Amino acid sequence: MGFHTATLCLHSEEETVNCDHSGAVSFPIYQTATFSHRNLGENTGYDYSRIQNPTREKLENVVASLEKGCEAIAFSSGTTAIGALIELFHAGDEVLTYFDLYGGTIRMFDTFGKNHGVKFRYVDFIHEDIETYIGEQTKAIFIETPTNPMMHILDIRGLHTIAKKHRLLLIVDNTFLSPYFQNPLELGADIVIHSGTKYLCGHNDAIAGFLIVKEEELAGRLRRIYQIAGTALAPFDSWLILRGIKTLPLRMEQAQKNAFAIVDWLKENPEVKQVYYPGIEDSDGYEISLAQSSGFGGMVSFELRTKEAAVTVLEHLKLILFAESLGGVDSLMTYPITQTHAEVPKELLDQNGINDRLLRMSVGIENIEDLIADLEQAFSYIKG
Repeated sequence: MGFHTATLCLHSEEETVNCDHSGAVSFPIYQTATFSHRNLGENTGYDYSRIQNPTREKLENVVASLEKGCEAIAFSSGTTAIGALIELFHAGDEVLTYFDLYGGTIRMFDTFGKNHGVKFRYVDFIHEDIETYIGEQTKAIFIETPTNPMMHILDIRGLHTIAKKHRLLLIVDNTFLSPYFQNPLELGADIVIHSGTKYLCGHNDAIAGFLIVKEEELAGRLRRIYQIAGTALAPFDSWLILRGIKTLPLRMEQAQKNAFAIVDWLKENPEVKQVYYPGIEDSDGYEISLAQSSGFGGMVSFELRTKEAAVTVLEHLKLILFAESLGGVDSLMTYPITQTHAEVPKELLDQNGINDRLLRMSVGIENIEDLIADLEQAFSYIKG
């Protein structure tokens, strides 16, 4: 029988990792580098933890089930997962990508991609005909949706139609919504990326990345890259993320509930020039969100009227933490221009509208009255 997502966060549909026979409810941490063989040519299915480890395998099965993929591969970070993706391409290949992306992804594309001779072309997928950019060397389309930090929504089904027509890979970073609210493989994507550090972990205590793949052949190519590069997720970190996933539905629902309340508060505040959130009904991507996602998530960006106002808010927050990252139980406020997007070329920042007045909030699961009270007291220091 098929389980609902909330159940899949606790139980795989097929419990394929059979190495533990203790009946432990919490899957064990196999903190070992190597595994002994029974005889020549006979082993337990495990050789060396760089290749595979039971705890990591269990996690990969859970994530694959959540994203409806044939296989998930767990990496030591989200950027190492993107590095493995770059290895799929060859010198002269081109990847089309939307210009609003996490700054670390842009840094990977502009350094490792360039070193490999792979061209990453930044295109406005929303307002331009992207087929005019597709040539013989184009091999893939790469997107985030919602985008980081401007919350643009890209049409996964529409991009799938174009990718299929031109025999391109469609790669979707699903970090912001998690598999609880969105499943890009079911919408036509070939590969889904997650920074597992974020919502999948949920507690800001482990770093991880995932690639989830629709087809076995592509999964085999990526698995080979991962094994050669030695970028596997450690057993203890695998266990931490397994534990975090158990509460993913509860955390996502509460974060979204809090986000809606904060958006309403921000929209009424005279110091706020613009609020960016997929759940705002008159926002550009709202209808697409309804069609391809079951929720809007807990990420909110907003622009204040002056740089001084933005800095004042950051300096006076007490409950909400001024920190990078996102997706944890704690609410975090980020200043993209000097943190997540500090190394992004100025022309891309300007094109995106990322400026020194923009703040990005990862809404946590605290009591909403306390969160709004913290915003109110921080905003009260803004000078008129």
